[in-house]
Amino acid sequence: MIRTENITKLYGDFTAVSALNLHVRPGEVYGFLGPNGAGKTTTILMLLGILPPTGGSIHILDMPLSPGNYFAIKRRIGVVGETQFFYDDMTSREYLRFFASLYAVENPGTRIESLMEAVGLREFLDARARDYSRGMKQKLALVRALLPDPDLLILDEPVSGLDPYGIREVRQLIQAQNEAGKTMLISSHILSEVEHTAHRVGIIHHGRLLAEDTISGLRARLTGEQQIEIELAAPQPRLAEALSRLPFVRAIDDQDGTGGRFTAHLDARPDGRAELSQAITTQGGIIIAMQNKEISLEEAFVTITEQNIDRLVGQDQKEAAA
Repeated sequence: MIRTENITKLYGDFTAVSALNLHVRPGEVYGFLGPNGAGKTTTILMLLGILPPTGGSIHILDMPLSPGNYFAIKRRIGVVGETQFFYDDMTSREYLRFFASLYAVENPGTRIESLMEAVGLREFLDARARDYSRGMKQKLALVRALLPDPDLLILDEPVSGLDPYGIREVRQLIQAQNEAGKTMLISSHILSEVEHTAHRVGIIHHGRLLAEDTISGLRARLTGEQQIEIELAAPQPRLAEALSRLPFVRAIDDQDGTGGRFTAHLDARPDGRAELSQAITTQGGIIIAMQNKEISLEEAFVTITEQNIDRLVGQDQKEAAA
C-alpha cells in the first residue's frame, strides 16, 4: 500500500531523511514513531507528494508517486495533518459539503451526518468551525478525511488535543475503518494510542528507520529479553536451578525463595514459553498462572539510547543479510 525505496531528503548539508525503506501492508494500521526532529513530518510530506525527495522512489496504492498519478492517488487518500486549517465563515455542514463536492461523494448529507455522529459532533453541524474547540476541530478534520471513503488514511497526531472521551471516539472510528479494510499510517506522540491500534510500528531516528516490527517484537528488541511470571500450585525448591540450565533461559528470579513464584528471564527470540512450560511440567511443577510481563510501548520507547539504537540497527542488518 505504501512502499518507499531509499528515499532521502537533503537540505544543503543536512540530511533530514536518509535512505528510508518503509513498507505499509494493505489492511494494516502502521504506527510511525520517532522523537521530535526525527524526520516523521518530512517523510509524510514526501509520501503526499508535497515535498519531492532528493533521491529514491515512492509507490502509493501500487502506483509510482509521479505527477501523472497525483490525482489518481490523492483521490484515494484521506489525510489529517498535525495542524488544521478551516474556512472561518463556513459552518461545518457547509465545509464538509464543499469537500464532498470536490470528491464527488455520493449521498453527501447522509454520510456527513453519519460521520459527525460517530465523533459526537452532529449537533454542531451548523456551528462555524472557528467556534469549535481544538479537540472538536481535530475530529472535524478526521471526518473530512473520511468523507470520500479513502483506501488509505495518513494521520499525523489524530488524537492531539482530545479529552479521554474524544480519544476513545476517534480510536473506535479508526478501528471500525480498519475493520472495513482501510490501511492506515498513524504518526503520534501519544504512544498508548499507537499501542491500542497499530499492527506494526516503525521507529525513525535522525532520518533513519531503525526498526519495523510488531508491538511485542519491538518491546523484545528494546528490552533485550522476554520476562515470564509463573506461579505454581506448590513450591518446587530445586526447579529454579533446573530451569537455569536451559539454553534460552538467562536467569530465574525466585521471588519467595521456595520456587513457588518466580520470574523467568528468557532470550528475546524465539518465544520460549511453550518449551519453558514443558520443562516445568517435566520437573513435576503444576502451573496455575503464567503471564508475559510486558512494559508499555511508551516505557519501551523512552529507553531508546545509543546502545539500544545499535542493537536495533544491528539486528535489522543481520536479518537483512539472512
